[in-house]
Amino acid sequence: MLTIDQIEDFDRDGFVLIEGMFSIDEVAILRRAANLAARVREHTVVAHDADGNESPLAIWRDIGEDVFGMVSASPRVVNSMRAMLREDVYHWHSKVMLKYPEGGGAWEWHQDYGYWYRDGCPYPRLASAMIVIDEAMKVNGCLKVMVGSHLLGRLDHANVGNQHGVEPERAKALESRLPIQFVEAKPGSALFFHCNLIHASEPNLSEFSRLAYICCYNAFSNIPIIGQGHGPPIPIQLTSDDAILQFA
Repeated sequence: MLTIDQIEDFDRDGFVLIEGMFSIDEVAILRRAANLAARVREHTVVAHDADGNESPLAIWRDIGEDVFGMVSASPRVVNSMRAMLREDVYHWHSKVMLKYPEGGGAWEWHQDYGYWYRDGCPYPRLASAMIVIDEAMKVNGCLKVMVGSHLLGRLDHANVGNQHGVEPERAKALESRLPIQFVEAKPGSALFFHCNLIHASEPNLSEFSRLAYICCYNAFSNIPIIGQGHGPPIPIQLTSDDAILQFA
């Protein structure tokens, strides 16, 4: 369970990094699934950054009963999310970020609510948990964030490549106003971040892969008022705390 200090960090900065939330054995199981699972192959899509480089990811809306579902329904993740959003949550979607060596494209500056607002959520009461699978380093295109940018509210987004991001002129201006932090982290760490936090990542030009699993959640008070949203607003059945290890 998160501490009061960690929740306060999330409120102030828009994110909090929890080291060692998952064990090395659990991460090894996730890494194998990210590289080999049919679910990943069948749900992979490719976005292009502003320079035309490919940024692939696999994305789905159901929790499922595989190892990915065991993470998305893990009490470690879900209860932390409930604590940060101060209410019960449901699964919005999950995705595997596939930043391969010497070829993983960039993700432009954006807010997740810049997309999700269009899905009908009336409030920015959504957040994500990124589970680090491969060590996240600046050299392999780790996530970077504008600290405290969630307090700006939702910004207008425009097409950047075939991604949807903060308008480039505004993003550049904000870079000079807000601290930029590269989120370097060891495998098994979990980064929780607010849906209005402005974040991005640079291309992976290194020899190291950077795989990560991201689970996203919406508050029950924030069920879309128009459209269908992503995952269905049903309570999450929490898994046992050792459920991931059953896939070893």
